[in-house]
Amino acid sequence: MRATILSTLLLTSQLVNAVCPYAAAAAGGDVLKRETKKERLPGDDGFLDKFYVDDTDSYTTTDFGTPVSDRTSLKAGERGPTLLEDFVLRTKITRFDHERVPERAVHARGAAAHGYFESYADWSNITAASFLGKKGKQTPVFLRFSTVAGSRGSADSVRDVRGFATRFYTDAGNLDIVGNNAPVFFIQDAMQFPDLVHSVKPRQDNEIPQAGTAHDEAWDFFSQNPSTQHTLMWAMSGHGIPRSYRHMPGFGVHTFRFVTDEGKSKLIKWHFKPKQGVASFVWSESLTLAGMNSDYHRQDLFDNIESGNFPEWEVGVQIVDEKDVMAYGFDLLDPTKFLPEELVPVTPLGKMVLNRNPRNYFAETEQVMMNPGHVVRGIDFSDDPLLQGRLFSYVDTQINRHGGPNFEQVPINQPRVPVHNNNRDGAGQGLIHLNRIAYGQNSLNGGSPFLANQTHGKGFFTAPERRIVDGKYVAEVSPTFMDYWTQPRLFWNSMSDAEKQFVVNAYRFELSKVNSKTVRENSIRQLNRIDNDLAKRVARVVDVAEPKPDATYYHNNKTAFVSAFELPLPTAKGLKVAILVNSASKDSLAEAAALKTELAEFGAVPVVVGDMLGKGIDQTYASAHAVLFDGIVATSGTQSLFDGGMRVAYATYSPFVPLNILRDAYSYGKPIAAIGDGVRGLELVGVEKKGAEKEGVFFVEAKDRKSFAKGFEGALKQFKYLNRFALDK
Repeated sequence: MRATILSTLLLTSQLVNAVCPYAAAAAGGDVLKRETKKERLPGDDGFLDKFYVDDTDSYTTTDFGTPVSDRTSLKAGERGPTLLEDFVLRTKITRFDHERVPERAVHARGAAAHGYFESYADWSNITAASFLGKKGKQTPVFLRFSTVAGSRGSADSVRDVRGFATRFYTDAGNLDIVGNNAPVFFIQDAMQFPDLVHSVKPRQDNEIPQAGTAHDEAWDFFSQNPSTQHTLMWAMSGHGIPRSYRHMPGFGVHTFRFVTDEGKSKLIKWHFKPKQGVASFVWSESLTLAGMNSDYHRQDLFDNIESGNFPEWEVGVQIVDEKDVMAYGFDLLDPTKFLPEELVPVTPLGKMVLNRNPRNYFAETEQVMMNPGHVVRGIDFSDDPLLQGRLFSYVDTQINRHGGPNFEQVPINQPRVPVHNNNRDGAGQGLIHLNRIAYGQNSLNGGSPFLANQTHGKGFFTAPERRIVDGKYVAEVSPTFMDYWTQPRLFWNSMSDAEKQFVVNAYRFELSKVNSKTVRENSIRQLNRIDNDLAKRVARVVDVAEPKPDATYYHNNKTAFVSAFELPLPTAKGLKVAILVNSASKDSLAEAAALKTELAEFGAVPVVVGDMLGKGIDQTYASAHAVLFDGIVATSGTQSLFDGGMRVAYATYSPFVPLNILRDAYSYGKPIAAIGDGVRGLELVGVEKKGAEKEGVFFVEAKDRKSFAKGFEGALKQFKYLNRFALDK
């Protein structure tokens, strides 16, 4: 017993003192070193510097500046009652009690980064927006990613639409493009937004499920509101479970306008295309990842930026003449429809690069207030009824979150230009207005502040082309919005067989958790209007009769640019590769060290995994899983690990973990490889050597290791090998 206790204590001490290879990166490494960087990166105009607080080599003070000691409270005697007069205690506890603000009703779970936008050209021929007015002009940006339904404490890898909200700190005011990673949304009218959110949130009686729509209320709403079907199709595909924020496209969703100085306008759709490529998880992988690392997406973004692997997006627009608002078979004002790029190609305007992490999550990421109503001269709205409602809602919710109307004065929200208006007072007012003539029109202050418009002061102005097309007051859906199934079928037709299987399985998962058979039947009825094969394949698994075709909206059209798996990634930078080793084998450790160098040459992030830290090992088998990596390589000397016959020094993990890592990686469609006797692992997984490389599996002889590493780069770019996944017969 004594020996067992001592062994346990020794193991515990080693685990406590062990340093996870991601801990420093996840925590930002040495914070002081981050603070003392001398060279400014593009987009860093130093605006936030004046708000930074450095407590190094300082004494503790109250918020009102009095130096104090705040470790113990003031008492009447060593064991006596605490005194009410202890203002230090009262202040510290009160401040703590009020640290949190209400979380966002939606998009509560998020991560963000700073960077810059650089214009490719002078675009003044199509817009008066100053940040697009000169080739090479750079504008600071702040981009916040998020899930939609979950709370702040939910997991990153849940199935959900993702928020993609970008702020441009232009020299003419702030421009916010508050979009998603899908080009469409669930509803057409802002009046339905509270209903949508109430339906997808957890049940009101038990707060279950968190960050998931697999419950009766959500699917009841979806089945009763066919406008949801298109966005549902995107969410049920790989776009609902992206590999990372870096591998995620962004869309403005709504139709906006570009307006020139002369007042000529065009309709536009915003696009943000990731230069890293588009990549997604598969569902079983996403489920497991939520348990292994619920912060996976935010950590991936933070770590890559800290390491200098800055993610980039190409920013562009689809441009349409005002008269062609109905020219493409649907109404461009309908936010549940997207404009296929075959009909109107995207015009690239510039690139966006994220190169700096926030210094304080709450002050920046949590307090940033994005608003589609933040526009600048040269950009205007459309009459999209969902957009019109958002223009009100986003301001109203921030008043609730920040306790008053002065949220624009929070540093992360402040524009990079002076603010002049007659808005006054309110909770948290931080400005000292010197102009006592707080009204217009006035003569006492010479009419200041003057009115800016199209011809004076370079002001915002409404596009002259905007017209009232129907003067009647109506509270109903436009007849031009009423086709809910043609575009979801277009999306379905454009998927590969494997991707269709993923979509089918996603619907099966969601509806299998719906208790009401009526809701399941209604959901199948909606799917049948999209595709009969889709409806039947889902129905037979969720105890619903297979329907006969409802072919009113059936067609065979396809479109490109909607797949989450079709194209290989342009780069393997930032993708993680697990190198499995046997710490008892010198050859295994030496091979791992060489591989680590070779894989890093093309930007991959190699992580050596073994039974204990040290000897060049970065992570233990106890904390490793296939979902944490994009590729797996087993080194020579690992055969005994896969056979399960080796007794590990400490019982910190199951002896089957190394084999499970290979097996799970194979089942997730990841590229995997084994060198020398490590091929034993591939044999136990059940992979045949013949034709294996076509499925992203590499049997490598030890002498061929050097040439293998470069070939593995191509396998990582392929990212998912869809031919491994079973299809319905």
